[in-house]
Amino acid sequence: MRSQRRLASEILKIGQNRVWIDPERIEDVEMAITREEIRRLIHEGAIKAEPKKGVSRSRARLLHKKRKSGRRRGTGSKRGKKTAKVTQKEKWMGKVRPLRDKLKNLRKHRAITRNVYHKLYEMTKGGAFEDLSHLEQYIEANKLRRRR
Repeated sequence: MRSQRRLASEILKIGQNRVWIDPERIEDVEMAITREEIRRLIHEGAIKAEPKKGVSRSRARLLHKKRKSGRRRGTGSKRGKKTAKVTQKEKWMGKVRPLRDKLKNLRKHRAITRNVYHKLYEMTKGGAFEDLSHLEQYIEANKLRRRR
């Protein structure tokens, strides 16, 4: 049976473990010793190629569904550094851009003078303000808003 299985695997272009031999026609397979006889048995259906075994995606689908609904996303599931999701640069850009927009808007609407704008811009660049509310508080506390 070993040589028949080997010949069948060569003809079917599969591994020997994937060759299926009909248990009811084992005698016929044992009698076949040439490639031509093996081909005839394959044609008759006494020898077949078993399908490839794959990895089931059912568990992956279940986990994906859970993650989509917000589960399994806690600190214990995170991998990598704190800055892996959002880099320090992206974080900085997210902080500085709204501050600069606010300053430009205040200057455009003549709420602050050019000199004050420049001073606050430089302070923003230096990381003096945490967010927009902090900037507003600083302007109010130091009476930098232009009086009408």
